[in-house]
Amino acid sequence: MSIGHNLSRTPWQPCAATGWQQVQVKRSFAITLGKMLQNVPASASDEEVPYLKAQHVQWNEVRLDDLPTMWAAPGEVNALRVRRGDLLVCEGGEVGRACVVDKDAPAQTIIQNALHLVRGKSGQDTRYLAYLLRHAATNEWFDVLCNRSTIAHFTVEKFGDLWAWMPPAVPQQRAIADYLDRETARVDALIAAKERVLGLLAHKRRALITRAVTRGLDPRAPLRDSGIPWLGEIPAHWTTPPVYARFEVQLGKMLDEKKIKATHLAPYLRNADVQWGAINTADLPEMDFDDEDRRRYSLREGDVLVCEGGEVGRSAIWDGSRPECYYQKALHRLRPVTKNDEPKFLVHVMYALVESGQFALQASAATIQHLPAEKLRVVRYPAPPREEQQAIVASIEEGTKELNAVSAATERTIALLKERRSALIAAAVTGQIDVGGAA
Repeated sequence: MSIGHNLSRTPWQPCAATGWQQVQVKRSFAITLGKMLQNVPASASDEEVPYLKAQHVQWNEVRLDDLPTMWAAPGEVNALRVRRGDLLVCEGGEVGRACVVDKDAPAQTIIQNALHLVRGKSGQDTRYLAYLLRHAATNEWFDVLCNRSTIAHFTVEKFGDLWAWMPPAVPQQRAIADYLDRETARVDALIAAKERVLGLLAHKRRALITRAVTRGLDPRAPLRDSGIPWLGEIPAHWTTPPVYARFEVQLGKMLDEKKIKATHLAPYLRNADVQWGAINTADLPEMDFDDEDRRRYSLREGDVLVCEGGEVGRSAIWDGSRPECYYQKALHRLRPVTKNDEPKFLVHVMYALVESGQFALQASAATIQHLPAEKLRVVRYPAPPREEQQAIVASIEEGTKELNAVSAATERTIALLKERRSALIAAAVTGQIDVGGAA
């Protein structure tokens, strides 16, 4: 077999080792797809058993607590029962996401058909295969195998036919897996420590903003009960108007791709374009806005955009950087109707509301949360005089500047550590390092 043919089978895993074999996964591992969800017994012998879904399988963990249940025949339970050392691999969603079960699952636990159960033949190491799959995912090989232009599925056939370079000796597979278990655990511990730092910084930022927009900057200011449970006491001279008294609330235009035409195509903002403190204005989609639409859904500098779904309440200020831009129905536009409000202050109030869980309570009880305009309009919020709002905004911006800088540096460190982990895995599963003597 020529080297060119070898590489064409595994472009995601160019092997540098001698003596390794290029084989299809099905030659070394048994792959079994899970059971379709069964909500009622089909016979008197069926059992109600716990099962794992794709969401239970992450790259670093198989979650085994609070599992749902389904009915299954005794033969299905026997074939699909999860054991310590089994490799579970996602068939859909983030296809190829995989993790080895490293502890005992609850008795009789099986897998749903969104997962594959994989066991080694003749002692082949499932941990080694898990690292191979992670390397393939990093190199976006599953995008090639599963055609992500549609709903991706990593079928048993695609999985079994996957070619990979493997050390023929099982002890060598184990040595590589042991090395990667040890080294990636060290990296993961560093990542976890940095993520805890991010959590502490986020807590400090949340406390700083919430304190400023609910109590102001003068610790000696007399307080009064706001009458709003989440808000508690506020400075006595503040008011608590409903949003509709100070802002015009307008939900965006319904997106209908069938009605997009070239009469007046213009860019529009989506939910994902509005993040805290920033709005994406690059590569925006377009749709048709007639004269009435342009009047109703136009944006002016200083408008507050609030997410109607997704992370309900997430907000940012439109800065007027594009001469013409509109927004779709996933967003509300809040436009001041008086000169009593500083829009940036309202964004910080929205942040405090979201972080306190108030928008989750205000949203409808549907599975996917939404914040209808009629509910947003009646939300009452703390409103100091405009000059005080501006002072609070300036204080928040100054106070969060250092926190944001440290957070950005920490996120860069986490990204580098993740790159380091990927590089370790790549080097080990492509034979670039000899792990035999690694300590």
